[in-house]
Amino acid sequence: MERKNVIIKVVNRGHQPLPKYATPMSAGMDLRANLSEPIVLKPMERCLVPTGLFIALPEGYEAQVRPRSGLALKKGITVLNAPGTVDADYRGEVGVLLINLSQEDFVVNDGERVAQMVIAQHETADFIEVEELDETERGAGGYGHTGVK
Repeated sequence: MERKNVIIKVVNRGHQPLPKYATPMSAGMDLRANLSEPIVLKPMERCLVPTGLFIALPEGYEAQVRPRSGLALKKGITVLNAPGTVDADYRGEVGVLLINLSQEDFVVNDGERVAQMVIAQHETADFIEVEELDETERGAGGYGHTGVK
């Protein structure tokens, strides 16, 4: 299957390299912290980590900012609004909203890979108000409605 490449214009006002795929079948590209000095993230503290990147996505696309699994597992560091969405009409700096869910301070150093970015195509929707919805077997069954086994 051939990968479809989407052209994304990038202004790099930082001093880190542009994001790139680590392997040919990677879905995400690592985002790096672009810092003049380290950030100490205390337990349960959150901060917006700059990347120095400004992007212009094509209409119909978004950039999803997601946690890095290694940071989450080993250090308890995750993206608070995961996945964060960068819309096609946003022209500000791409930032990563990190939170420290561990019991220890975490130091974010310049150049550290703090998140991953996935480029995704999306649809838009038109809502049509109706008086009732069609019936399904599931109906209104929600959180945990199928049990634990």
